[in-house]
Formats: sequence, C-alpha cells, structure tokens
Amino acid sequence: MTANNRLHGIVKRINQLPGFARSRTLSLFFGRAVPFTGTVGIKIESLDENQCVISLSNKRRVQNHIGGVHAVASLLLAESATGFLVGLNVPDDKVPVIKTMRADYTKRAKGDMRVVASVTPEQQQRMKNDEKGEAPIQVTIHDAEDKEPITIEMIWAWTPKRR
Repeated sequence: MTANNRLHGIVKRINQLPGFARSRTLSLFFGRAVPFTGTVGIKIESLDENQCVISLSNKRRVQNHIGGVHAVASLLLAESATGFLVGLNVPDDKVPVIKTMRADYTKRAKGDMRVVASVTPEQQQRMKNDEKGEAPIQVTIHDAEDKEPITIEMIWAWTPKRR
C-alpha cells in the first residue's frame, strides 16, 4: 500500500490488535482525530485500505423528531466512512476533500444505521499516483431491518498539500 501515508501505518498497527480491541481502538483514535465523530458516537467496525464499515446506534442524542437517526447524522456516517477510506489511500503530500455529497431519502429508516464504503484498486492507484483528482466512492447505508433507506453519492477529491 502507500508507503508514505502515516494514517495507513497507524491503522495497520491497530488492525494487528486482538479482534476484541480493534473496533474500540479504531473508534477512539478517529474520535480524537475527528472530534465530531466521537461526539456523535460513531463506531468503526472495520477499516483497511479497501473497505470501511461503521455504525451508529439510534440513541436519543442523534434522533430526529420521529425517533429515527437524524438525516444529518446519516450523512455524517457516509462522509466519515468514505473520508476515512480516502485518507488511508492518499499519500501524506496530498489532502483529501469532499467535493460532492448527494442523498435521496427513499424510505423511513428504522433503528441503528450501518455504512459500508469501498474503493476499487483503480481508484487506489489514482489516489496514490495522480497529483490531483477525484473519485466517486461506493457507499451504502443500511438500517436495522437491513433496508437501504438512503441512496448516497460521495465524490472525493485530492490535491497537493499547500506548502
């Protein structure tokens, strides 16, 4: 993978922990690195350079007026999962930024939410080798009934860090 990406090295070391400690350690690490994710209570179930799986419990602090996970909290899940993934794949001399976020709420969500984001080998190569670019990152959101109440499009860009 990307030899000059510090984040990838940290996640790789965390992923070497015993199974029972991985998710909690990943969640704590990213909760400190990106404080809003920790405030909301996002749980990182698994993360590597190919896929990110995160979830959010349907607790009062993230609920809307009808008792479901708030729409913005759902978007935060999608943005976080795709962002963590892009962050693992771009070298340290580049910065990832969200470019486009579109959401269609097609069904009423029930219970906890779970997001799976993934990148292709071709996208990984582009992130590693192209000075700047953009890519649509595959992401799905499922509720407690394993339905997809929201369809989301996330396009991430990367550019050289400013000196």
